[in-house]
Amino acid sequence: VRLHNHGFWRPKPFLDTARFTLSFNSWHRKNHQNSQALWKHEAVQKYLETLSKEYQQVSHQLSADSLNEFEQRTLRRRCADLSPIAAAFQEIKEAEREAQELEAMCTELDSRDEKQLLQLALEEKESLDKKMNVLCRKLFQLLVPKEKYDGSPVILEVTAGRTTGGDICQQFTKEMFEMYQNYADYKHWTFDIVNYTPAEIGGLHHAAAHISGENVYRHLKYEGGTHRVQRIPETGLSSRMQRIHTGTMSVIVLPQPEEVDVKVDPKDLRIDTFRAKGAGGQHVNKTDSAVRIVHLPTGLAVECQQERSQQLNKEIALRTLRAKLYQQVIEKQLSQEQSARKLQLGTRAQSERIRTYNFTQDRVTDHRISYDARNIKEILSGKEALDKLINRLLEFAEVEAVTHYLENLQALEGGG
Repeated sequence: VRLHNHGFWRPKPFLDTARFTLSFNSWHRKNHQNSQALWKHEAVQKYLETLSKEYQQVSHQLSADSLNEFEQRTLRRRCADLSPIAAAFQEIKEAEREAQELEAMCTELDSRDEKQLLQLALEEKESLDKKMNVLCRKLFQLLVPKEKYDGSPVILEVTAGRTTGGDICQQFTKEMFEMYQNYADYKHWTFDIVNYTPAEIGGLHHAAAHISGENVYRHLKYEGGTHRVQRIPETGLSSRMQRIHTGTMSVIVLPQPEEVDVKVDPKDLRIDTFRAKGAGGQHVNKTDSAVRIVHLPTGLAVECQQERSQQLNKEIALRTLRAKLYQQVIEKQLSQEQSARKLQLGTRAQSERIRTYNFTQDRVTDHRISYDARNIKEILSGKEALDKLINRLLEFAEVEAVTHYLENLQALEGGG
């Protein structure tokens, strides 16, 4: 915390990196399982008290007549930043006081005549606990800066892995792609298929889609990585063995800003045309409308067979190529900024197994946050159950961001 010459407190930026990661060591899992648990941390309370005091000081400073136009503009901007944080802080404090009063009341209501009143008090306390968690989540969302690409549309790609029973990977890849398609519908997003390469036995080798809507990248950015499936296949060659097979598929999620400023020299491109495969109407396999573009300097290749027009497919493929080249620039920046911390999320590293779908135990496990969810069919339906899992990831990411800040703060204080 630094004292500026205007006489008000200016804390350091809560997090000045473009992205945070989930490192979740045992200490985090033990102490910071959710936003409400982190709220009780002494360092968090101290920091929020400082922000609340600064807000009061800034509000008072704004009423002074001696300020020039620049100082007033600076103070108004800071006041606007602090106002929702201070309001949320006070709202949580008030809810906490109500919860403490209810708890005290519950300890006194122990006679038989007051059993009904005790039940009502306990229900009210449970309701307050839920409210507290929502308020704490809201507060930490205010503290953690929005990521640059959170509001961007995305290119989502799925690719089947390889295993002894290859059909299990291809079938799972198809289910996953349909899950994200259903999730887009659940969130009222637009889901446009860019490429679709089906497998011979009904599964899917590879597919890509452009997804646009409100905060698409924010919700899908942690889906990138390797997803593992464990099941007894119902169809295909593997089903004859009647044993549990393990397979994988990978997901890549690329943010696609509306204007991607990446120059591509036409001389660096090799453009091939071919006949489209899979669902697409009568034109499929009759015209060379599908387009494949290879960026020779990097070896990046993209395909598009969404449209009947070869020209439209070429435009979409070029846009996808620019997004991938832009992503390389982003990853390089992130690598430089966070070289000291292992990136478990955000890089879409294919070597990282992020989630396991165990059909025999009807369980989905997200390994990054040690979280188990039941009812695989509900999650694969791409609706409320998947949304709950994704929001759980987002909450843990917010908690990790605050925890990372506290670690830095404590290190600075320890160093004098």
